[in-house]
Amino acid sequence: MLQLAAFHTHYWPLVRFLVPLAVTNIAVDLGEQALNRGIAAVKEDAIEMLASYGLAYSLMKFFTGPMSDFKNVGLVFVHSRRDRIKAVLCMVTAGTVAAVFHILIAHTDLGYYIINKLHHVDDSVGAKTRKAFLYLAAFPMLDSLAWTHAGILLKHKYSLLVGCASVSDVIAQIVFVSILLHSHLECTEPLLIPILALYMGVMVRFTMVGLGYYKNVHDIIPERSGPEMGGEATIKKMLAFWWPLALILATQRISRPIVNLFVSRDLGGSPTATEAVAVLTATYPVGHMPYGWLTELRAVYPAFDKNNPSNKLGNVINKSHIKRFTFTCLAISVTLCFVVFWTPHLSEKILVNLIGVNFAFAELCVIPLRIFSFFPFPVTVRAHLTGWLMTLKKTFVLAPSSILRIVLLITSLIVLPYMGVHGASLGVGSLLAGFLGESAMVAIASCYVYRQEKKKRTLDTAAAEGEDSAMNYDVVPEEMSEVVELDEDE
Repeated sequence: MLQLAAFHTHYWPLVRFLVPLAVTNIAVDLGEQALNRGIAAVKEDAIEMLASYGLAYSLMKFFTGPMSDFKNVGLVFVHSRRDRIKAVLCMVTAGTVAAVFHILIAHTDLGYYIINKLHHVDDSVGAKTRKAFLYLAAFPMLDSLAWTHAGILLKHKYSLLVGCASVSDVIAQIVFVSILLHSHLECTEPLLIPILALYMGVMVRFTMVGLGYYKNVHDIIPERSGPEMGGEATIKKMLAFWWPLALILATQRISRPIVNLFVSRDLGGSPTATEAVAVLTATYPVGHMPYGWLTELRAVYPAFDKNNPSNKLGNVINKSHIKRFTFTCLAISVTLCFVVFWTPHLSEKILVNLIGVNFAFAELCVIPLRIFSFFPFPVTVRAHLTGWLMTLKKTFVLAPSSILRIVLLITSLIVLPYMGVHGASLGVGSLLAGFLGESAMVAIASCYVYRQEKKKRTLDTAAAEGEDSAMNYDVVPEEMSEVVELDEDE
């Protein structure tokens, strides 16, 4: 009975907070699979279309990724309405810049060089990829504005609302894919099917989190942040907090285009190369599903930080509870990965039923999916420590980890082919090497910050003790003088 009470007090708030975010993460992967299914349902040139959309989508994610991480700025910095306006202005500016890049890549020689030449794809795939990239130009701004408001809602513990918005996004994508597959687009412009569904989904999500913010948060936060909240957040502080997280997410998102590039070039731009890129496009969301939600663990520390003005559970849930909760999440994720990806023929059935590919294509995805089984370990370490650093606003120490990740990724992509590893297995294996290096560097950075914080606490304690002794010293003479005056009066 006592254990049940302890769970309800210490761990149930963590479960209630994380589950909607985990569902959000899984929902995004399901949404990607719905879009892939929309392409796979096109009988003519399905693999070519899947490869074209996969290249365009992964490049677009490179631009969207850094801006979607502004969710953490909303989570940590937005205490007032003025803070929110500053965050929104940052995202509108960044979204405009991303849209300009999309247009340049679609209509200039820069796009031809990045897509056709670098990836060694044929002219047909290259033209379809650039067209898809142009259609996706407005998506980064809508996505980033939605995530900024999601961060503000998370700060006030409305994770269920954020999760419902993301699930609604996926449902909208699935519904619109089903509708558009029965329209004339399947014959005239099949590439528009997943792209229009993507836009419909993000509009639903943006509307829900926007209305949720105005209904639940807007009226209860002040116009300006007072001194008790750390003062008003400046754009400079927001950007200083955000850029290391943005750099990390940018390297994570650019990892997929880099992998596609090296895998395609390794196979010489042949039909096998197009098939390998298509396999990667199909396996990324499926492999990501059992462990991707662990990334949301980094929101737990800031949300339950005792210095969070909206947090009423700071004294109930401490660091030990969060650590045990994190370990339990890791165990669940690892178990899921090994059950789903190592059970004979289970992963093939998932791919056939979820995406709609044929069984021969699904068999090509088995080994890459099994490599994904080892991703939960570095992802959990990275998420847990990043959340702790976010509460301290010491995100700048995370920047070197993104550089090491890219270095190890490219090194693996160059070295592994000499060891006989090719195709999608080369891509996923190199991603794992990058993840391991990144998490190791985050652990080293966290040790450095921990030592600095411990040293600072020691100095503060010594200074406080010095002040106390000085005050005692000042009080003693004053008391003695009072005694002397009393004797004289007598």
